[in-house]
Amino acid sequence: MRWLSPLVFLLCGVSLLTACDNMAKQPRDKTWTPANGNSANAEPDRKIWPPQPAPNAIAREDRPQPPPALTPALLARGKERYEIYCTPCHGYLGDGDGMIVRRGFPQPPSFHDEALRNAPTRHFYEVATNGWGAMYSYADRVRSDDRWAIAAYIRALQTSQNTAAAELPETVRGTLR
Repeated sequence: MRWLSPLVFLLCGVSLLTACDNMAKQPRDKTWTPANGNSANAEPDRKIWPPQPAPNAIAREDRPQPPPALTPALLARGKERYEIYCTPCHGYLGDGDGMIVRRGFPQPPSFHDEALRNAPTRHFYEVATNGWGAMYSYADRVRSDDRWAIAAYIRALQTSQNTAAAELPETVRGTLR
């Protein structure tokens, strides 16, 4: 039985060496040659990869999108998108205690921290677009106008949590508990 272990290693080594020799002799596509048919080795009907955009096309997120006008519809859309994409980490109030954080994921900063309350609204749009820290980019998941709506809703969250009751109109103060 002791001789079986070295024999197994020997057979594995031999099979690996023969497999590598076989792979080295296989035909392969030389990706460094031009794909437009100008090279002697390239086929003239070969497709260009990666696909090239149309001549007058504007790439997605090529230019920064301007912020939209603040409307109740924008805030409603922002709330809806925030609850879908942001609450798992940031929580419903934006204080960074979402369900994923409760299960061990690193806690994101609270939107109610002084630095984020003083940050421009574009900061939230750009973080959603490019990512920041442990947060990855949402540019491929959330449309640009929805990212602006989320940024506007974050501002509304900050205002709702950091406004003194004395600063509210009398009609609103009457509805508070």
